Amino acid sequence: MKDGIKNSGGNLCLHLMGNLNHFIGAVLGKTGYVRNREAEFETKGLTKQELLVMISETQAMLQLTFPMLTDNDLEREYPVDFMGKHTTAWYLNQFLLHFQYHLGQLNYHRRII
Repeated sequence: MKDGIKNSGGNLCLHLMGNLNHFIGAVLGKTGYVRNREAEFETKGLTKQELLVMISETQAMLQLTFPMLTDNDLEREYPVDFMGKHTTAWYLNQFLLHFQYHLGQLNYHRRII
């Protein structure tokens, strides 16, 4: 890892998959996923193939969960309050912004390497 980069691309990938699986999968889709946020940043040595499998599994979860959400679900208060009381639609937007932020970090990693 280059000097000044705190989190590797692999750890950012784990963090994003953990975030999506927790806040969308477990909270909205009732998947039973249990998040270990510390492991998202401490786990080392996973292969590209292992990360790709995790991405595919997360994508499959999203493809099952999003169609279940109704307009009423989106207008309801999100079940977990960690940034204030807001609608599910508001939180989904925040999750998208969070994802984009870290995707930007990954793009900088790509440019450095």
